[in-house]
Amino acid sequence: MDFVTGTDGRRLDFVRRGQGAPLLLIQGMAATHAMWGEELLGPLAEHFDVVAYDHRGVGRGDRADGEFTVADLADDAAAVIASVGWTDAHVFGISLGGMVAQELVLRHPAAVRSLVLGCTWAGGEGGEIAEMSHRMVEAIASRDLGRGLRVSFEANFSQRYAALPGTRELYRQRVLAVRMPVPVVQLQFRAALAHNAADRLHEVAVPTLVLHGTADAGIPVSNGYRLAELIPAARLELFEGAGHLFWWEDPARAAALVVAHATQGDLRAAGGQGG
Repeated sequence: MDFVTGTDGRRLDFVRRGQGAPLLLIQGMAATHAMWGEELLGPLAEHFDVVAYDHRGVGRGDRADGEFTVADLADDAAAVIASVGWTDAHVFGISLGGMVAQELVLRHPAAVRSLVLGCTWAGGEGGEIAEMSHRMVEAIASRDLGRGLRVSFEANFSQRYAALPGTRELYRQRVLAVRMPVPVVQLQFRAALAHNAADRLHEVAVPTLVLHGTADAGIPVSNGYRLAELIPAARLELFEGAGHLFWWEDPARAAALVVAHATQGDLRAAGGQGG
């Protein structure tokens, strides 16, 4: 399969790895499937049939045709689940992808087995997108590649991780690995700013895990606490001292948490069916 299919037959770029229970990975703003990294994808593929797709307008997929909402992207995600032959999936979304995952479970609840929300927000009054996120989008919009890479690198990582040898070059390689048009980043940011699921998250009925780095400069950790409060029985796990891309800074723990959460969700579901 060269592409997966979003809404209206839209072709979306993707990768598929592993075997086991279905796991859908939903990336964030200005990011592609390359940003998950082998350090996370490898361990996940040992346990799951993993599909990591790119949002509309990204990579080899069809062009984005005008403004879209987070709800539109959630409908794309539901279409991807059907396109690969699944009826439902465990879902792990980060940043903008975490907003998409919220709308996915609210709009298509039968399509989601369990939910992991990373470095994201619920929107609405009481949420916070930091100035650093605005600075990053402005830098990308300048079309100055060096500036965009420099500011987004600062926005995405803790100072501790950013200082490690080779980190900046690895980031550059993965950012440039897949086509990411500047206009699409701007469309994504407008959709993210308009996202507001706060007053509906009490409807979420699947097991939910919230992951957040305490040093997140783009979507502050206060948003993680708020999500865990708004979603019934949600559990919050913090990555102490980690930045926005927390799974880069501690991929082993991130993978272990996702595996354990999904596995427990399947066991609870099996127990419920047996009872």
